[in-house]
Amino acid sequence: MAYIDFAQPLPAVGDGISLPAIRDRIKAVATGFSSMEWQIVRLAQTDGLASLREPGRWSRFKTLLFGPQPHFKLADTKLEALRRLAVEAWHEGFAVRPSAIRDFREAGFSEGQLETLLSAVTAARRTIKGKYP
Repeated sequence: MAYIDFAQPLPAVGDGISLPAIRDRIKAVATGFSSMEWQIVRLAQTDGLASLREPGRWSRFKTLLFGPQPHFKLADTKLEALRRLAVEAWHEGFAVRPSAIRDFREAGFSEGQLETLLSAVTAARRTIKGKYP
């Protein structure tokens, strides 16, 4: 049971603690991911497997001819590991590469989060029958 000591001062608004931040933390513990992480998983549905490859000669040549192309890589390494695994899960289901799982785990995600992600994406793939095999 929780106990609040009202004799102690409560944190002020300027301390960086806000109700939405606390609510997101509680939701992240309950569901396995924060709302931003779930958004990354949903956006990964539209990314192709080509977004996982590093730019090669052909990509650099196209950039010279047509100008800069959209870049799929995220700046945050933890979110990028999540995006990469989610892209593979959207296209391959449970048959993701072990290296993607290793990168996901090294980024700080748990085994439970891995199972949650793969189960949620697989369930969503079943509802979208025309796009995924």
